[in-house]
Amino acid sequence: MNSETNRIEYKQELTDDLEKEAVAFLNYPEGGVLYIGIEKTGTAIGVIDIDSDMLKIKDRLKNNITPSCMGLFDIATENIDSRDVIKITFASGPEKPYYIKKLGMSEKGTFIRVGTAAEPMPVKMIESLFAKRIRNSIGKIKSPNQNLTFEQLKIYYEGANKALNQQFTSNLELLSEEGQYNYVAYLLADLNGMSIKVAKYEGVDRVDLMENNEYGYCSLVKATKQVLDKINVENKTLARITPKEREEKRLWNSVALREAVINAIVHNDYTSEIPPKFEFFDDRIEITSFGSLPQGMTEKEFFEGYSVPRNKELMRVFRDLDLVEHLGSGIPRILRSYGKECFKFTENFLRMTFPALEKVTPQVTPQVTPQVTPQVTPQVKELLKVLTGEMNRLELQEQLNLADREHFRRSYLKPALEYGVIEMTKPDKPNSRSQRYRLTEQGEQIKKDYNR
Repeated sequence: MNSETNRIEYKQELTDDLEKEAVAFLNYPEGGVLYIGIEKTGTAIGVIDIDSDMLKIKDRLKNNITPSCMGLFDIATENIDSRDVIKITFASGPEKPYYIKKLGMSEKGTFIRVGTAAEPMPVKMIESLFAKRIRNSIGKIKSPNQNLTFEQLKIYYEGANKALNQQFTSNLELLSEEGQYNYVAYLLADLNGMSIKVAKYEGVDRVDLMENNEYGYCSLVKATKQVLDKINVENKTLARITPKEREEKRLWNSVALREAVINAIVHNDYTSEIPPKFEFFDDRIEITSFGSLPQGMTEKEFFEGYSVPRNKELMRVFRDLDLVEHLGSGIPRILRSYGKECFKFTENFLRMTFPALEKVTPQVTPQVTPQVTPQVTPQVKELLKVLTGEMNRLELQEQLNLADREHFRRSYLKPALEYGVIEMTKPDKPNSRSQRYRLTEQGEQIKKDYNR
């Protein structure tokens, strides 16, 4: 391992300094990473009881730091030199200064990263940061409706094997300091007044509107999934049959596009009550979210993946439900496929513009030819029949009444993926525990043909 830096700290074991190091990174403009189980020299020695320590870390960070830092850190295990260590990634917090609750907002309880050490924060800096603290956040705004229900949210948590307990409104920070539902709760409730626009235009300007879809008035999680489904349909597969094989390409990189959609929804400034919007043109897609760069963040830091979540409560829920991978991972993933020139920052908005692989015209409608259908095996045909929306491996096996996982993978799943009739929701992480599968447009067409 490399030596410690301003953003990296090593600890041999979990100590009483955890909160101090955490506060220092939360107050630092670039956040940072704390490793447990690595000596100061960078030599990995491992953690004896890694599961127990991870639970202790989460509990201490949750209860011992003010303001709440839930949604601002990731805890994961990492194998270094055949040793299992704990990696805690901290985002730069939006509500500085953060401090150790029992020591108060003072030099004794407030720290900041200076070089490779956590140093007491000077009183003048504490006062300056406190004066700038953003109080108008969705966690502090009262919900316009206090008669809220969360059945949709509970279903999504159960689907992720993370059932909500009776204290979920408090645990997920859906309550204001006065104990009333806040605007986070309003956005995640079964019924609200927020909707997200997905528009489609003919040509390259906003003159001829072909479609104007709105997804919302429901839990923001459900609306997000609806938007992702719609955009997946619009991200058509261009097909070209050659003598040797069938070549397929999407108009936009599906991984980058998904990251951009999630990023726009999670980091949108909802205090303005302006939702993000998604617009398709013949030559591009434009994704616009309200709210420019977070206070104090530069464009350079934005592109390098430093994370300052605007809505830490939404970030926490989306990570719980595997809609977000890791802190700061979204923008670097987008940049693998699209350049910095695709991003435009204004005083109030952030717009991402991704050019289409080819101009979207009737001639590039996905082609499903008679040559493809006969190649589909009876097993793949059965899989297509039961696959609706997005389903995981276990759900598909249950629908097909198959107990043997390897038989299902070899005879059903693998051929369907190879034929291009289904696709992974996380193609960059094929072995992810939250992996799901859905029909491609080719698969949908073949399924329709079978049902005629």
